Amino acid sequence: MSSSLPPVFYHFFRTPLPYARTLVLQEQLHALQLSQRRLGVHKDVLLLLEHRPVYTAGRRQHENSVRDEKLRLTNIGADFVNTLRGGELTYHGPGQIVGYPLLDLSRYSPAMGIRDYICRLQKTLELHLREGHGIKHSASEHTGVFLNPTTKVASIGVQVRHRLTTHGFSLNITEEPLSWFNQIVACGLADVRAGSIEGVEGRPISLMDEIPVLIERFGKLYEREMVEMDPNNEGEIGRAILEVEEIARQAGPWATEPIEAPIA
Repeated sequence: MSSSLPPVFYHFFRTPLPYARTLVLQEQLHALQLSQRRLGVHKDVLLLLEHRPVYTAGRRQHENSVRDEKLRLTNIGADFVNTLRGGELTYHGPGQIVGYPLLDLSRYSPAMGIRDYICRLQKTLELHLREGHGIKHSASEHTGVFLNPTTKVASIGVQVRHRLTTHGFSLNITEEPLSWFNQIVACGLADVRAGSIEGVEGRPISLMDEIPVLIERFGKLYEREMVEMDPNNEGEIGRAILEVEEIARQAGPWATEPIEAPIA
């Protein structure tokens, strides 16, 4: 751990968040980091959460090309959002940990490159599987973490602007996301299906129990101290986080499995 680098402040949202509003939150925090960096007072942040059921398209997919998919997938009970992250169509929802590291890569000396940043994300997830669950990942030419050549348990899709990161990773903990993944060709990989830690272990896994150790491993790989954030004491950043939490609480229930289309 580098003593010369400031800590990363983390926050875990206990209610699944609407994706579109969380995307706005990332943009708000990115703008705050950019403006505060000029004054030398910006903080690095790690947001950990679950999303309400949502399919997201990457920046390489134009809205016209996914129009039919958007209609089909929203009809089964999920949201659909076009994004500027890397990668292609994927799913996020309850039972899956999503991590959004909002880091200033220029803090490192020399500045951390994008490849190094993604590699450390990948190794964080691989370490979590190995140390926490005795699961050895399968090497792959594709970004993300695989249980075997045709089963993917974690995805990575990031954006870096002005050396400030947004978007991040997702890790399937329980079996709940799998029926939603089965509705699509995730990440453009036709021969790959989604897997989960719970599926490998063959027993119920608590998502809440995964959070503290995942945070610890993130800090280890990025050589940073991890400090829990108190949003009430974090000014504009804290107010933005608390606003999203309130929106999530008011959003009501979500679909726990895809809604079957009616028979014509």
